[in-house]
Amino acid sequence: MPANYNNSAWFYDRLSRLVYGKALIEAQVYLLQFIPANSSVLIVGGGTGWILEEITRIHPSGLNITYVEVAPKMMLLSKKRTIGLNEVVFINDAIENVKIADRFDVVITPFLFDNFTEQTLQQVFEHIDSMLKPGGIWLNCDFQISGRWWQKALLKSMFLFFRLICNIEASRLPDIEKQFKQFGYQTIEQQTFFGGFIISKVYKTE
Repeated sequence: MPANYNNSAWFYDRLSRLVYGKALIEAQVYLLQFIPANSSVLIVGGGTGWILEEITRIHPSGLNITYVEVAPKMMLLSKKRTIGLNEVVFINDAIENVKIADRFDVVITPFLFDNFTEQTLQQVFEHIDSMLKPGGIWLNCDFQISGRWWQKALLKSMFLFFRLICNIEASRLPDIEKQFKQFGYQTIEQQTFFGGFIISKVYKTE
């Protein structure tokens, strides 16, 4: 069963600000500048949907966005967001169940992969990879252990909390970078946040 953030929909954004300040938001907003005009965009695990409004600030029109979110309560919040003149298709399902004939110019996966074990990650990653056009852009942000003592403790607490509240299957951070390398992606831009604990990367296919 995929993780379901229904139970945290009403407090998720406030909790993230309490723990991380604006770092989670800044990490995602940093990536949005790399979305080309008039492109097709797949967002996987968009949460409460505030990212749609940030995208609209940069691209008030011209985008075709497919927004995939598994939690119904998160989806309800997302559908209330301002999207300008962009076209948005909302799909309330786990990404591994979504089959779309057309491929996308851009894929955005904000803090998605830390929900999965290594085995599930590989399956989900391969499925999303098949939905991106050759030469497309993959925008990803997630947590990483960069050597500071407090990072492992914070990560362990985070996994324990969301395993109890949202039924995530992971209990440790999977090797996300390994998947990108195996599938032939190259990092073209990156930036870290929150003392190096959060990393945003722009990947491009060959």
